[in-house]
Amino acid sequence: MAKTGFCDSKPLLDLHKKVDECRAPLRAWANGCGPINCWQPVEVDESTMAQFKMEPEHSWERRLSMQTSESIIMDFQEARRPHSADGCVEEPVLLYPHGPQGLHSLQSLVPSLLRHEVEVALVKLDVAWDRTCAWDMFLDMMKTQTRHCLPNADLPRHFTNATRAILVDWIIQIHEVMHFQEDTLYLAIHLLNRSLQQIRVTTANLQLLGMVCLFLAAKKEETLLPEVSALCYLMDHTYTKQQLLRMERKVFCGLKFDLSYCSPLHFLLLFASVARCSAKVVWMARYLLELSLLEDQCMVFQPVNLAGAALCLARRVLQEPPTPEGKAAWCVASSIFVGSEMTLLKIMHILASAAAKAQAQDACATKFSSSETLHVSRHPALKNISGLMGVCT
Repeated sequence: MAKTGFCDSKPLLDLHKKVDECRAPLRAWANGCGPINCWQPVEVDESTMAQFKMEPEHSWERRLSMQTSESIIMDFQEARRPHSADGCVEEPVLLYPHGPQGLHSLQSLVPSLLRHEVEVALVKLDVAWDRTCAWDMFLDMMKTQTRHCLPNADLPRHFTNATRAILVDWIIQIHEVMHFQEDTLYLAIHLLNRSLQQIRVTTANLQLLGMVCLFLAAKKEETLLPEVSALCYLMDHTYTKQQLLRMERKVFCGLKFDLSYCSPLHFLLLFASVARCSAKVVWMARYLLELSLLEDQCMVFQPVNLAGAALCLARRVLQEPPTPEGKAAWCVASSIFVGSEMTLLKIMHILASAAAKAQAQDACATKFSSSETLHVSRHPALKNISGLMGVCT
C-alpha cells in the first residue's frame, strides 16, 4: 500500500526517471497461480484408481440471472462430449469448411461453442492458468459488471459535461506520465463517476477528487506506487498532503470500501480473441473505447455493451474483408453482447461522434498515433463524421 491515512510506505516511483524495470504481470484474476511449467506430475498407483468408476464428462451451460430480458445465448442443458475410440474427449470445433451457411441451426450450437471459445481465449490472454476455472471467471465477469451500474448520467449542478471531460482528459494525461496500466485508467474513471453521484464535492476540489480516484485505482492495479507528495507536485501544490488523505478517506467511505469493477477492456480483449480480429481492429477498438471515457453519455452503459460497440465500430471503420473462419467466429462472439441492437447502435453513434470530434480538434491520443499502435487515431476514415454515422445506420 502507498502512503494513506492508515499506514506509511516508502516512495516507490521517481517522477523524474522513467521506470525501466518490468512490472510483474499481477492481475486480480490470476495473481495466486504459479507458472504452469513448474507443476510436476504426481505418480498414482493404477490399482488404487481402478476401483473408481470414471464418469463421462458433462458440460453444463448456465443462464445468467440478469435484470433485463436480454442475456447471452445460454441455457441449462446437459451435453455429453463425444468420445473417440481411444477414450479421449473430442473438443468441439468452431471452424467449418463452408462457414455457417451449411448449418441448419447455428444458434442451437452457440452455447457449447461459446463456452469452448471463451475458455480458450482466457487461457491465451493469460487470465486463467487452467481451462477448468475459465468459464466460472467469465460468469463472474458478467455478474460483476452489473454490481455498480449507474442509473443515470446526471452530474452535480455545478459540474457540467464539459467540466467532466476536461477533468477526465487531465486524468488520462497523469495516467500516461505515471506509466500506469490501462486497467488503472478505467477503474479510476469508474470510481470518479460513482463518487460524483455519491459524494458532495465542491468545484474547487474536483481536481483533488480526480487525483484521489486515480490513486485508489493504482493501489488496486499497480505494483509500483507514487509518493503522496509526488501527487501534490503534479497538482502544482494546489492541495496539501493532508487534504489529499482526507479526500481519500471521504471517497473510501462514500463508496463503502468497494473498489470492484470489471473493465470494458477485459471484455474487448476477450471478444477480439474469440472473433479472430486483427491487431489493427483491436487497436482501433481500444482507441474508441478510451474515447468513451470522455463522454458522459457512456456512464450508464455496461462494460460489455461498450466493448461490443467499440469492436463493431472498429471493424466497420476499417472494413477489412472477413474470412469464412472470421464470420463463424464473429457469430459466436456477438452472442456475448448483452443488450439490444438499438443499444449497440446508440453507443456506436456516440463513439463515432467522439472520434470525429477528436480529429477536428487534433486531440488524438499520442499513444494511439505511434507505430506500435498502427497509427489508428490518424486513420482517414475518422475525419468524416457523416461517413462514420452512415456506416452505423
